[in-house]
Amino acid sequence: MSGWTSAHGRRAELGSTGLTTAAYTAAVAARQEYPFGPVAVAGAESVPYHAHLRDLLHGGTTGDLLFNWGSGYGAPFLPDLAAYLANPFSWPAAAVLPRGSIALAAFLVPLLSLGLAAALMTRLLGRLHPGPGWQRALLGVGYGLCAWVVQDGVTTPAWLWGTVSLPLLCLAGDWCLRGRHRLVGILAVAAALAGNLVTGVAAMAGAGLVLVLRLVLTDRPARARLGALWRAGSAGLLGALLAAPVVTVGLKAARTAQPGPLTGYQGAPGVAEYLGQLLPGGRPGLPLPDVSVGMLGLLLVATLPFNRRVTVRERIGWPVLVVLTGVGLVWRPEVLLWHDPGLTTGTGTPYLAAFVLSGLLVTAAWVSLSRPPGPAALAGGAALVAVVVTVAQIWGGGLTGAAWLLVAVGGAVVAGGVWLLGRGRAERPVAAGLTAAVLAGAAYAAYAGAPAGGSQLDAGQVREAYRALRAGADWPDGRADPGPHVFTDNDPMLLDGQGGGYRSGRLPRVTAELLHDLGAGWSAGGRQTLSPADPVGRAVFGVRTFLADGAGGFVVERATAAAPLVTVRAGVPVVDGSSVWARQASVLDARGLYEVPQVTPVQGGPAAPTSHGSSGWSVPAGGAGFEASCSPGSAAYFYGPWFAGTVEALGSSYVSAGQQPVVSEPVHLLGAVPGDGRIRVWLRAGAVSQVPALPLGCLAPGALERAVAGLTPAERVTAGGHTLTAELPVGAAGTAVVAAPAVEGWTCRVNGGPERAPGSLLGLIAVPLGDAATDVACSYRPPGLTDGLAVSAAALAVLAAVVLLSLARRRPHRNRPEGG
Repeated sequence: MSGWTSAHGRRAELGSTGLTTAAYTAAVAARQEYPFGPVAVAGAESVPYHAHLRDLLHGGTTGDLLFNWGSGYGAPFLPDLAAYLANPFSWPAAAVLPRGSIALAAFLVPLLSLGLAAALMTRLLGRLHPGPGWQRALLGVGYGLCAWVVQDGVTTPAWLWGTVSLPLLCLAGDWCLRGRHRLVGILAVAAALAGNLVTGVAAMAGAGLVLVLRLVLTDRPARARLGALWRAGSAGLLGALLAAPVVTVGLKAARTAQPGPLTGYQGAPGVAEYLGQLLPGGRPGLPLPDVSVGMLGLLLVATLPFNRRVTVRERIGWPVLVVLTGVGLVWRPEVLLWHDPGLTTGTGTPYLAAFVLSGLLVTAAWVSLSRPPGPAALAGGAALVAVVVTVAQIWGGGLTGAAWLLVAVGGAVVAGGVWLLGRGRAERPVAAGLTAAVLAGAAYAAYAGAPAGGSQLDAGQVREAYRALRAGADWPDGRADPGPHVFTDNDPMLLDGQGGGYRSGRLPRVTAELLHDLGAGWSAGGRQTLSPADPVGRAVFGVRTFLADGAGGFVVERATAAAPLVTVRAGVPVVDGSSVWARQASVLDARGLYEVPQVTPVQGGPAAPTSHGSSGWSVPAGGAGFEASCSPGSAAYFYGPWFAGTVEALGSSYVSAGQQPVVSEPVHLLGAVPGDGRIRVWLRAGAVSQVPALPLGCLAPGALERAVAGLTPAERVTAGGHTLTAELPVGAAGTAVVAAPAVEGWTCRVNGGPERAPGSLLGLIAVPLGDAATDVACSYRPPGLTDGLAVSAAALAVLAAVVLLSLARRRPHRNRPEGG
């Protein structure tokens, strides 16, 4: 009998996986998203990360799993690996897919994740209460394609491991109740946290709530309940300790990361808006928890309070758990606790844990369906759903056309099917009808509710750009930079280059501030940096080849001058921070590189700007004009990082989209200074805006080349995965400057001496040499990794001891003579 049940259970799980993946694939195909059409899938921003992981797995790129030499001119990689690539499906996708088809990872990783999540939920439901496998499979589809998955999860495939972790950890809780599979339960906790820390923590919280409720509902004696709690607590602790490197590295990286703009959490949403999110296809794109699990799940949850075939304690307990969790997800203290161990909300949705509520809705639905509700319960549930629809329509802002279609048609079909099940009618026709309804509803909800994917990457251009950068690569003697922006927010990873472009929730604050201080642009409040767009900025970071805008999308250009990766400066370098021009000149050890004119308001302009001294100018609404003088023939540049409007000068113009602190504009070339040396700049703004006190810099022909030629380079530089060594000129003294951000974790040795943390030159690595230095050797170690590994090793030792002790206790019983 157990074998028959097990076989049917496996069929149900496979059926749930098949239906879920089929519905998702149909939705992607209907939207003509890649690989079925020209539109990018919602998770396309993960493609560069997978491309870089593929390059690491296959060799032939810079950096390793600890450090990424390509992004942000050198950034830690382990925090990004944990945040964006720890979903176990990412690794085989990156290893197997050809580089030219790596975009498939954005489709395959979500597809496999939601399929596994549906299967595990199907199995979990069977552990909560026995019942037909096909019914559990249909509810598993509702979980695998819940609104959170199709609207939030697919945008960052790493998050989807949380939907796998929730039913997995609930199964681990079931094992704790039954006193089985202790080791597997511990490993399940470790896998949940290692796969994605933030969603893993949310899944642990959700599974803990389910376990507590089951202990409350059980008739077991108090000692048995305490034993289950002890097993669960010890498994959770040991699993978390096994995953300690992910936790320690992730928290350290979060504390030193550039703080992005807070997600728009404006307090709890209205009850009507929140109830509307229970309906399939509800209101996508709004800052609300996406929790819908389809009409079948919603109707069954609504029948639970009225279903007299279910015990009173369950009819009270499960709805109370659902309501309390739903309230907790939108109450500010709970928002912080649910969504980030560091108690901060990120730049994505503030409701990252909404999938937990979806899981609880599905489990509550199964509690009712496992003892099919009769006509009275079904009528009560239908009335409750009608109230939700009415409230959402009248006070919640109304439903979309997709939501009305899914509610009306899908609700009628599933209500009829549940009614027939309650009356014990023929199961096969009912199963066929409900399966068709759930499959169609899930596919349509995924089609209508998914976020827009955007325009598709031109695969041919990506390959061409990749080859061009590879042809121009001479790392570590110089960098091949994809440029400020061409294809994605992470072009250096996509194209295997070495650029300043970098987007990450763990982007170091040092990197963001360094690039901003040197005139590069940023967006997302500094969580996306761009490569410098001016020749001096490129020279600072040793860029020799870069991509620029062209008629065909991009053109390959060679920089006129590029500083070596490692240079020697006399004494202790001092930075003049009076302007971006002075800062650029300081790090190149070339004071006077720019001619920096004082600007004055244009007489008779549209309005007079207000001077605030060294802090800059306020440009009034409508705009203003400035005048300045520079040497004829020099190149004039303008820097207005926070200016929003049109900049007109020297016969050309461009639109600046600065918005402090979210968007910072880079240094822009205005043109050649005319023969009379006069520069007139018109700033046309729709609202009050700001520019620096010295917004203009003029670069004379040949000045940059002379400045770079005056630097003292290292004799030889070797860059390993997370190491850098430089042989210095004879008698080198002063400071060795490395054109890479001085992120926390670097240590350096001079002449083989003791390891010391380097200093900083505006944010660049600066190593004091003393006298007569011959070599410098630097190595990077992610902060928190050593402590995490030590904790993990201790946990592993404890786990091994427990396993050995358990085996030792069992052996005498096995070897006892018969009759003994």
